[in-house]
Amino acid sequence: MDCYSRLFASCRLPGRKHDSILLPPPGRKPPNYITVVRNFQFFRLEVYNSDGTPLTIDQIYLQLLKIRSFSWKLNKEPLGVLTSDHRHTWGEAFTSLMKDKLNQESALTIQRSLFTVCLDAPILKVSDAHVQSRLAAQMLHGGGSYSNSGNRWFDKTLQFIIGEDGTCGVLYEQAIAEGPLIATVIDYVLDYCKDPAMTRSPMIPLQLPQKLYFSITPEVKRDLERAKQNLDVLISDLDIRCFTHDSFGKDFLKSQNLRPDSVVQVVLQLAHYKAHGQLCPTAETASLRRFHQGRSEIIRSATSAVLAFAQAMADEKCQAPERLSLLKQAVESHSTLTEQALDGQGIDCHLLGLKMEAIADGFHVPELFMDISYTMASYWKLSTGQVASRTDCIMCYGPLVPDGYAVCYNPLPTHINFAVTAFNCCEETNATYLAGNIQNALADVGALLGNFGEGQPDKL
Repeated sequence: MDCYSRLFASCRLPGRKHDSILLPPPGRKPPNYITVVRNFQFFRLEVYNSDGTPLTIDQIYLQLLKIRSFSWKLNKEPLGVLTSDHRHTWGEAFTSLMKDKLNQESALTIQRSLFTVCLDAPILKVSDAHVQSRLAAQMLHGGGSYSNSGNRWFDKTLQFIIGEDGTCGVLYEQAIAEGPLIATVIDYVLDYCKDPAMTRSPMIPLQLPQKLYFSITPEVKRDLERAKQNLDVLISDLDIRCFTHDSFGKDFLKSQNLRPDSVVQVVLQLAHYKAHGQLCPTAETASLRRFHQGRSEIIRSATSAVLAFAQAMADEKCQAPERLSLLKQAVESHSTLTEQALDGQGIDCHLLGLKMEAIADGFHVPELFMDISYTMASYWKLSTGQVASRTDCIMCYGPLVPDGYAVCYNPLPTHINFAVTAFNCCEETNATYLAGNIQNALADVGALLGNFGEGQPDKL
């Protein structure tokens, strides 16, 4: 529960050497405003009346209409793009930006706001087959410096994105929170939207939304142009493929007495084996919410049991009963690793802590961390994560290494949503190709369980 208090009025702060985190001071009254951005223009919007009551839905609507009327001009610099740059580069640019007092005040207003609401312009229409992927890209990066990327402050912990065309989503900064936490907030918000508490608006005059201004010096302009170029290159390099597997969902897997997440992880390993002929170092994020201020640990999903199953699926001589037995062993192996990680018995965070402590105390980094086998085993070519939500949605993020993949998934009762990303600059990886292999691996596992397991998928 401690993590929820850190979601609001918090922000990542850039620095020349390292970043820091801005959190609301304990014991003090929290901020009573949010920031809203439209057409690259930021506004401070008070969300509480002078008597301390929160604004009603009608009041918020009227205030947003005012912001819309104040932000018609399209010739503004997309200053928010600065926050997308490399952390070291942004740290240098932030130092330059903060030389001006007006910029200090405007930036601090954004950083200390409860959260940010991004009112986006419509995005280009695409075929139905690519709608999910285009929407995911829009939420992740805004589409580029000449699209909606300037409507972001990427350091802000929580940003709600609403497009004129009805698209909506959430962007969050992982320095402060993990994906499952955000999914819980989304579920709560959407549940409230279904049955909002309608109250009469009080007869209290509202403050006009306050527009935030920035002084764009030649130095800031130079940094901004560089950031725009870097962002557009990065966006063009990122390939995103989202899809829904609707033959079965988590209910069917539970009926087989199998942990759904473990089955999906085995499927991802099988898909990578199909695509590249081998397994690879794989990181799955596990939540440490059982611990006070716990964040996350890594589950290493590429195991010898998974390799044996993948090889059996590629061996035409191997019979279905044996394959099913190996599948269950692989799932059981992953389930054991999951429980160990959830109980704080993973290895990666402990090792990272020892390494960072040695560096902080001025000791030589232990030889273990310099060993080539450790380096290779921690080069995460496949970054994965389950972000389970009751909402029919999907989270996406980019790969951890240039020649790697990232796969996020949301297992729902009757289907599973996937988002796969890779970089176009790498000839060895292809998001669409891996997505196709994931779909094939899901079909193989579904058929195996349906024909020889304890039940039938609904749509097999």
